[in-house]
Amino acid sequence: MTEIYSLHAAESPVLISVPHAGQKIPRDIGQRLTDAGRALPDTDWYVDRLYGFATGLGASLLVAHYSRYVIDLNRPPDDQALYATRTTGLVPLETFAGAPLYRPGLKPDAEDISDRTIRYWQPWHRELETRLQATVQRYGFAVLLEAHSILSEVPALFEGVLPHLNLGSYDGRSAAPDLVGAVFNGLASHSDYDVVLDGRFKGGFTTRHYGRPADGIHALQLEMAQRVYMQEMPPAPNAERAGKAQKLLRDLVNILLHWKPGHE
Repeated sequence: MTEIYSLHAAESPVLISVPHAGQKIPRDIGQRLTDAGRALPDTDWYVDRLYGFATGLGASLLVAHYSRYVIDLNRPPDDQALYATRTTGLVPLETFAGAPLYRPGLKPDAEDISDRTIRYWQPWHRELETRLQATVQRYGFAVLLEAHSILSEVPALFEGVLPHLNLGSYDGRSAAPDLVGAVFNGLASHSDYDVVLDGRFKGGFTTRHYGRPADGIHALQLEMAQRVYMQEMPPAPNAERAGKAQKLLRDLVNILLHWKPGHE
């Protein structure tokens, strides 16, 4: 464990990454945030707990400790936009709803952003890259699942109500087709939830950057609407919803653990 992340390593080709469940804010940054910022409304609440069972099945679990408001680990270091529609950047200045994160005159400057990139972003991605490469060397391939969640309704980012389960494969580029198909069909078999593939959420930087099937790394992102497993407003655990969601996620992780390249 480090200050920046915790890693629960297991003996399998599967790694689950949870970059946005962290709630830590360094004191100097927290003092500059607005009330809206300090409430951390865009946190992927409880996702690390939701996937906590996965290590017992044999998957590795990498969990970030710091809030995405410190730096967004799922954005490219050059801060290039991932989507044509509105989203937040490497170091967000607004909440998803458009509320300012920083009090007047206290936004991060270029030096601050560079420091955060070195201090938080780079160690996380060094760990990801190192572990994925080691996994490929050992098993011949690696499977990365990016685990995310979001409010069901965020008008500034998408219209209407988000489907329950939003699977991203970077339009089929980040993972083998048979793996994408197996995961999609496994999710769709849970008829209480609706599932879409490569809709509003196709996968962020991590899925796109590390998902290189030709090099043996297969990456997928699952963005869950938070109503699937929790109370959304205000954010609070819901044991019944979470228990039901974990049955689905257990099936998902088992699909990932049993998949091998070239075997449909």
